[in-house]
Amino acid sequence: MPDSPPKAVPRLRLALLLWLASMFGAVSVAVMILPRLGAEMPLPAPLWLIALASVLQSGLLLALATWAGVVLAPKVGFRAPLFEAAASRCPIRAELWSQVRPGIHAGVPAGLVLLLFTRLAPPEIVELAGRFEPPLLARMLYGGITEEVLLRWGVMTGLTWLMWRLLQRPGEAVRPAYVVVALVASSLLFGLGHLPAAHFLLGGLTPSTLSWVIGANLTFGLLFGWLFWRRGLESAMVAHALTHLVNHLAGRI
Repeated sequence: MPDSPPKAVPRLRLALLLWLASMFGAVSVAVMILPRLGAEMPLPAPLWLIALASVLQSGLLLALATWAGVVLAPKVGFRAPLFEAAASRCPIRAELWSQVRPGIHAGVPAGLVLLLFTRLAPPEIVELAGRFEPPLLARMLYGGITEEVLLRWGVMTGLTWLMWRLLQRPGEAVRPAYVVVALVASSLLFGLGHLPAAHFLLGGLTPSTLSWVIGANLTFGLLFGWLFWRRGLESAMVAHALTHLVNHLAGRI
C-alpha cells in the first residue's frame, strides 16, 4: 500500500483536479469517437445531442466518483499520490517514479496480453476490431483516466469503505479480504460496463462475445485494481493507458 498521504490535503482542490483530469477522457469520447460512430452506422439521435448528453452524464458520474474517493479513500488507505501532491502544491517529483514504474511494469505486458486476447477473440470481435478502431488518444484518455477515476477511485473505494464501516469495529484497519472483494466487484462492473457499447457495435451479443467482453475486461480490471490498492491511483492510470498504447503499437508489427 502507498505511503501515508501528506497532512491536510485540500479536499476540494483534490476533487477538482481529479474531476478535470477525468473529463478529458469524457470529452475525447464525444469529439473523437462519437463522430466516427456516426460515420459508420446510423445513430438513434442527432450527433450533437448524443455528444452533449454523454458529456453531461459523464460529468455528473465523475463528480460523484471523485468526491466519494476524496472523502472515503483516506479512511481505507487508498491514495492518489501525484494528485494529492499537486493539490497540496508540493513537488510531484518525489512521488512520480513510485507511480510510473509499476505502471510501466504492468502496462507493457498487459498490452501484449490484450493483443493476444483480441486475436483469440470470437470472430465477431475480430471483425469489429478490423472495421472500427477508436482513436488511440481517446482510448488512452478515457481508459487511463476516466475509467480509473470511476471504477477504482469511486466504486472500489466506496465498496471497501462500506464493508469496513458495516463489518468492522471503529478504528480497526481495513481487512485485506474486504479490499479483495471490492477489487473483484469493481472489476466485474468494469466488464459489465462495456456490454452496452459492445451490443451496439456488434448489433447484439452471443454467449461467446458476452463471455469475452466480460472476461477480458475483468482480467485487466483486476490488474488495475491491484495497482490502485498496492501502489496508488496514478500507477493504475499509467498501466491502463499504456496497455492501449502497447496493444496498438504491437498490433502493427
